[in-house]
Amino acid sequence: MISLRHARVRYGPLEALHGVTLCAPAPGLTVLLGRNGSGRTTVLQALAGTVPLAGGAVVWDGVDVTRMPAFERARHGLCLVPERRAVFGSLTVREHLELLAADRLPYPQLEPLLDRRAGTLSGGEQRMLALSRALLAPARVVLVDEPAQGMSPAVAARTYALLAALDACVVVAEQRLPPALLGRRVFVHELRRGAVVFSGEAAEWAGRSGNGAAPSGG
Repeated sequence: MISLRHARVRYGPLEALHGVTLCAPAPGLTVLLGRNGSGRTTVLQALAGTVPLAGGAVVWDGVDVTRMPAFERARHGLCLVPERRAVFGSLTVREHLELLAADRLPYPQLEPLLDRRAGTLSGGEQRMLALSRALLAPARVVLVDEPAQGMSPAVAARTYALLAALDACVVVAEQRLPPALLGRRVFVHELRRGAVVFSGEAAEWAGRSGNGAAPSGG
């Protein structure tokens, strides 16, 4: 399990997280829901250690890792896939695969593109390549900001099936609950303006005030 406890994050004079407390179990899939500016991306960055806390703590398997730098968290098995700049544009798909010491890709759509530089791929193809790192690495915690951005509905559904099958603590940030997760046992934290306004299972969240899933990306 990884969690935030009364976490506060500031960007200059602005406070982005106002004492946020939430947890994500392992193994399992947790979704951070919220509109742009809600604080969901900042929560991922705080868990990963790429932004410092102004207050509160990050606790991982019962150990306070607040002062542990991001590279040390990565060495201990934490993998962050940000929304942007998640691949090395000058490297080919094959070279990314070699960095992972892997001999396969979780997306067959990438196989014909092995000799293409990542910077020349479409947005959806870059997303698949970035997610391959999280899906193939022996990670204990996987944090992904908008996993299915730029993907077709079919590829988005495959992406969430792959993430849900990981034997890890998986936390994803989305604006709305993806259709591919309906019917799955998923934990949800909804954020608004840097505060948690709901925590519970996805079925419970979907039943509140007619909440529903968003259409998949095109």
